[in-house]
Amino acid sequence: MTDRTFTMIKPDATQNGHTGGILEMINAAGFRIVAMKMTHLSEAKAGEFYAIHKERPFYGELVEFMSRGPITAAILEKENAVEDFRKLIGATNPANAEEGTIRKKYATSIGENAVHGSDSDENAAVEGNFFFSKLEQF
Repeated sequence: MTDRTFTMIKPDATQNGHTGGILEMINAAGFRIVAMKMTHLSEAKAGEFYAIHKERPFYGELVEFMSRGPITAAILEKENAVEDFRKLIGATNPANAEEGTIRKKYATSIGENAVHGSDSDENAAVEGNFFFSKLEQF
């Protein structure tokens, strides 16, 4: 079985009409979408998803941002998925992101950086299962 990772197209990119362009870049990079949905996180759900950051100073702002509008959650499949997707999305700060990355093209700031990407195989599984039941993963 090939590797899987998790991504979210964040409220800023959704609001700015970039969902289609980001999905196009994901497909062009050879990822297969095995689960996908658009949803709107409540503050409680956003807080639950980002609980790992609860003690960080940016936690409240992050929860507020992630619950301000719809997101698109997806599980992606490809050999070496986590590492390859991290390369595709680029640096958290779009000013430091390489040309051709999602964040270089669509992010506007460190805080509004268009997409989330899992940072490990373990977190990819946890994050994917947060949004999708086994019946929704193909």
